[in-house]
Amino acid sequence: MTSTTTPPAASEATQPGKLIYTFAEGNARMRTLLGGKGAGLAEMTNAGLPVPPGFTITTEACNAYYAAGKQLPDGLWDDVVAHMKTLEQQTSKGFGDPANPLLVSVRSGAAFSMPGMMDTVLNLGLNPETVQGLIKLTGNDRFAWDAWRRFTAMFGRIVLDIPAPTFDEPLEAMKEEKHAKADTDLSADDLKGLAQRYTEIVKDKTGRDFPTDPYQQLELAVRAVFDSWFGKRAHDYREFNKIPHDLGTAVNIVTMVFGNMGADSGTGVAFTRDPNTGEKVLFGEYLTNAQGEDVVAGVRTPEKISHMRDELPEVYAQFEEIGQKLERHYRDVQDLEFTIERGTLYMLQTRSAKRTAPAAVKIAVDMANEDVLTKEEALQRVDPAQIVQLLLPRFDEAAKAQVADRLLGKGLNASPGAAVGQAIFDPDRAVEARDAGNPVILVRVETSPDDVHGMLAAKGVLTARGGATSHAAVVARSMGLPCVAGAESLKVDYARRQMRAGDVTVNEGDLISIDGTTGEIFSGELPTIEARFEDEHDLATLLGWADETRRLQVWANADYPRDAERARAFGAQGIGLCRTEHMFFEEDRLPTVRRMILNAHTATAAKLRDGSEWTDPDRAAVRVFDEALGELERLQTDDFAGLFRAMDGLPVVIRLIDPPLHEFLPSYEDLVAETTRLRTLLEVGGGDRETQERELGEREELLHAVEAMREQNPMLGLRGVRLGLMVPDIVKMQTRAILAGAARVAGEGLTPLPEIMIPLVGHVNELRETRDILEAEVARIVEDSGQQVTYKFGTMIEVPRGALTADEIAEHAEFFSFGTNDLTQMGFGYSRDDAEGKFLMQYVDRKILPENPFQVLDVAGIGQLVRIGVEKGRATKPKLKIGICGEHGGDPQSIAFCHEVGLDYVSCSPFRVPVARLAAAQAAIAGTEVRDK
Repeated sequence: MTSTTTPPAASEATQPGKLIYTFAEGNARMRTLLGGKGAGLAEMTNAGLPVPPGFTITTEACNAYYAAGKQLPDGLWDDVVAHMKTLEQQTSKGFGDPANPLLVSVRSGAAFSMPGMMDTVLNLGLNPETVQGLIKLTGNDRFAWDAWRRFTAMFGRIVLDIPAPTFDEPLEAMKEEKHAKADTDLSADDLKGLAQRYTEIVKDKTGRDFPTDPYQQLELAVRAVFDSWFGKRAHDYREFNKIPHDLGTAVNIVTMVFGNMGADSGTGVAFTRDPNTGEKVLFGEYLTNAQGEDVVAGVRTPEKISHMRDELPEVYAQFEEIGQKLERHYRDVQDLEFTIERGTLYMLQTRSAKRTAPAAVKIAVDMANEDVLTKEEALQRVDPAQIVQLLLPRFDEAAKAQVADRLLGKGLNASPGAAVGQAIFDPDRAVEARDAGNPVILVRVETSPDDVHGMLAAKGVLTARGGATSHAAVVARSMGLPCVAGAESLKVDYARRQMRAGDVTVNEGDLISIDGTTGEIFSGELPTIEARFEDEHDLATLLGWADETRRLQVWANADYPRDAERARAFGAQGIGLCRTEHMFFEEDRLPTVRRMILNAHTATAAKLRDGSEWTDPDRAAVRVFDEALGELERLQTDDFAGLFRAMDGLPVVIRLIDPPLHEFLPSYEDLVAETTRLRTLLEVGGGDRETQERELGEREELLHAVEAMREQNPMLGLRGVRLGLMVPDIVKMQTRAILAGAARVAGEGLTPLPEIMIPLVGHVNELRETRDILEAEVARIVEDSGQQVTYKFGTMIEVPRGALTADEIAEHAEFFSFGTNDLTQMGFGYSRDDAEGKFLMQYVDRKILPENPFQVLDVAGIGQLVRIGVEKGRATKPKLKIGICGEHGGDPQSIAFCHEVGLDYVSCSPFRVPVARLAAAQAAIAGTEVRDK
């Protein structure tokens, strides 16, 4: 197999000790060494469950293999051979013995569940001689030839790296020739001929005969599984799920048991609870006369596990009992693989089940209510990112009813959620479409592990074949992607890049909508509606437990009353950031804002002189400036009153104007282009010359104003506290509006708690002088109105120097709020808009940076500025209230750091409030566990 990533260097690889453990020697606590599959097989073996005998080659052996340049560690192969001899004794069979052949499966298994991402080989040990032995032993020639054709195809595909379609096409051709709907309809002779064709393919593609020596097969298979750890799909999956690349995979060598020996045999995958809904019911699928790959790959659409109760009642009862036993033992929902060989049940895997967001929440709450888990454990069972999925938009059911004629079909509701995107039939083209900015629905006959990069690029997944435990369904659930599987009415044509549903043809690039909750597929784009948070009763219960557990408060960033109301409904305990400039950008206000800006500097300069010295332009500028301020003050008073009403009794932090003034004006480039166009029209002639001259004059005046305000680096220029000191009337107006809005709401019998935040302070004198200006304004307001209003002044720590001198700044601040977006820009020396578009994502991809620092707080660097700011600020004022209001306030990793350094609150977007509530509780639990240790 081709490696796509540099493996660990020799110095990083773990030195191998004991490299092989039998199932009897391992246990569930050895996941890191034995991988999840090996640890599960060991635990089930020691619990006395029916597990085929076998052994596990450790993850340390995998890392040593890479460290040695893909050479098996010294002594490993001799150890493998010795363990195979032990297996022969345990099973009374011989590896390669035609009279009584021992066959094994070679399975991957990492410490973290990576369903379908690495390789497995079944039926290993078969060759023309042992096939004949199987026929004599079983009297079932169809079974033997079926096992042989499966092995040759799987070995050729996985170990010899021959593309899968090379084997799939002859199978499909034979089924068509024999009028067989499924491979189970093919005869023994058909399968024998197919296997012969496969061995010919191997000879043609590799130049060598198919290997018939079982030990050679085994060594090649072990190497292939090791190599699959660094295959593209496994690497992409780890990147997506943030799984370390240096863990390695174990290799499990397990005695084969056969589900393809007739009607009393079968194979399946099941979950001890429904992984879609969390319902406490055995959920899964199985196929009779099949092997495990058939279920997972979706080659045949399987039966629901409940049907097994009717077909094989004794086996079903035994399996149900084992499932319940394993769930109680692991105290978590289990994902089980099993095979039935001639009526005898064998367990092949148990692991904690991947589950959807709704299922994760329901299962955690139910298990706590069943006293299986404590409330703290239940809180840790839900990934905060899953909370986001619960709050994503859903399709409008009323709209569905109106477009019933656009229903293309219905499949299995394999992973819930609504997705709209272009139908793309190839995973590589899905990545290209995503990179071009287009939403993608990946459409496949069935997905395989080689499609994972396309799934990662998609908004949803649609397959024509496969069930609720197929590869597409399992991986989609783990990624939080909506998925509809097994939509058998769809005819997917890769060659023509289209699919047909009855008389309707969908071409690649056409928009489709899939509903993973109902399994419906529609042509075109369906409208969505917001999820109803109040309907998520299990989530409310879980977050109630989180509120009892966390120390950090969770506030929200909200600029409008509607945002504040939504944030409060989501459980916000305050507004940590209201960006007043966002109110200025509203279309009906922008003309007023621009009049204020265009006259601001002239008016401010005039007001510093005696009125007798004013010129006519000065007087005009002052008049227009003051009128604009008065109009904006009335508007902002209404804005702030609305916020205070929505957050009655809770604090509202309002940041005074932060961006440079030119951001409210048309761009310099656009104005240059417009004035050039108007000049050209005047030179050419034609049209209303008087109107054109007037427009040109207005545009040139605006251009001169923008030109005068242009800065080489506006993010470090005249903005924030600097702008307030240079044009104080703007922040004085905002302060009056804040206090007037609070007074109005207080007069209505409510309790407004305004906190005025001065942004971008880098030196204590900036804050001191600004407070002097604003406190004087407050005093005038109180004197004029005779009404006292409770308020606080604080500052945003977003300049590195502000963090380093926080002890001085704290003398003049009643609260701090870390603006980690700007702090990250200035700390790294990155312009965010430029960095993310030009190099930052490559930095992350190439591991120059572990994360995008604008999404996850850089604890080692920017985090230290935060820590210094907290320590110095509280050295001056021990009870100084401190929060964070950058985007990091909604990121779980960053929230854990905020808890550690002792912040009082985090503030995030309204939709992230439930996420932050859970993450803050998990941080508190983790902190307690660390102290307990």
